[in-house]
Amino acid sequence: MIIRNYTPDDFSAVINLLRLNTPKYFAPSEEKQFTRYLNFELDHYYVAEEDGKVIACGGLNRSEEPSVIKISWDIVHPDKHGKRIGSELTKFRLNKAREINGIKTVCVRTSQHTNGFYEKMGFETKDIVKDYWSKGFDLYLMEMPLMKTEN
Repeated sequence: MIIRNYTPDDFSAVINLLRLNTPKYFAPSEEKQFTRYLNFELDHYYVAEEDGKVIACGGLNRSEEPSVIKISWDIVHPDKHGKRIGSELTKFRLNKAREINGIKTVCVRTSQHTNGFYEKMGFETKDIVKDYWSKGFDLYLMEMPLMKTEN
């Protein structure tokens, strides 16, 4: 597996990943938000490839607070769930975040369907908002301090 920067040529592949994970992990209404993100809001976005095919994607975005960076739009092909692809992509982005001066905290806004994954990665739940993303998709606001070296 290789992880590289997202390019506009990856658009169809990452939209397909989202669709393959809807409605289990994403609400149908989130595709419009994801499209807007890809076209107008991404800072650092990456794709993971295996045998030339995009199998996962995820990004990093600055927040309003200069010492905080957000993990954004993590998506893994359903056939690759449980195979450490998401973990490797998250570790890759945490290392990228360590390269940015002044970042002390990493946050992720996720749902009850994936919060357990982030807990295993070291994130702690700070807030829960019921039906935030859509009915049945609660917001889990999670954070972790960014250590300069990986444990």
